[in-house]
Amino acid sequence: MYQTILTALNNGILTITINRPDKLNALNKAVIAELGQVLELVYLEPEIKAAVITGSGPKSFVAGADISEFSGLDSRGGEAMALQAQAKVFDKIENCPKPVIAAVNGFALGGGCELAMACHFRIAADQARFGQPEVNLGLTPGYGGTQRLTRLIGKGKAMELLMTGNMLDAGEALRLGLVNEVTAPKALLSRCQEILETIIAKAPLAISRIIALVNLADRCDPEGMAREARAFGELFDTADAKEGAAAFLEKRKPVFRGA
Repeated sequence: MYQTILTALNNGILTITINRPDKLNALNKAVIAELGQVLELVYLEPEIKAAVITGSGPKSFVAGADISEFSGLDSRGGEAMALQAQAKVFDKIENCPKPVIAAVNGFALGGGCELAMACHFRIAADQARFGQPEVNLGLTPGYGGTQRLTRLIGKGKAMELLMTGNMLDAGEALRLGLVNEVTAPKALLSRCQEILETIIAKAPLAISRIIALVNLADRCDPEGMAREARAFGELFDTADAKEGAAAFLEKRKPVFRGA
């Protein structure tokens, strides 16, 4: 079905693997287009409860954008490329009402680091490496790197990494809060599956509200507190909230149905 990605659905969790190992899974136009298509399915298909994004092969998650596609771009073309990718993929991941996590199995550089940061959180293999080396090409990040990196690790360290183009290893990424957990490479996908199985056992409507509200907080939206109170109130009218309270009082596990 796809030329540049692989997909597998297991217990409601869709694993999306960027499959260009000979190019270290670099993002080109085809990858962006196909990621956009599969993300539409994540949004729309009820059997998909969550998603994991990873890269094929032992070396790379995504080692950046495909630089061969940069030749001939002018200012308008470069801006259009960035805006289209943000809309089709990066912002769509960040705002997905279902949890999307990155399983970072190797190099996550440039667009790859930006792809991982767009996910709701990141689990890394101990061999993972992160960086935004666009400055080495005379460029800035274009897929949200300056914004999301600053929010995740703070202004000073983000300035340093963006201006030097240096890489972080997995341990330093964990210390800075860029990743949530570091695992052995063989355990990476199973650990992501385990975490997501815990999440998708919760009430889907509450999970979707949490994603939206945390994104508001991340952007320092002044309406965040009011929106939280509204969401809190709205959920009292759901069957899942009634089931959650009943299960608690009856000392049993709740069965949530997303209604």
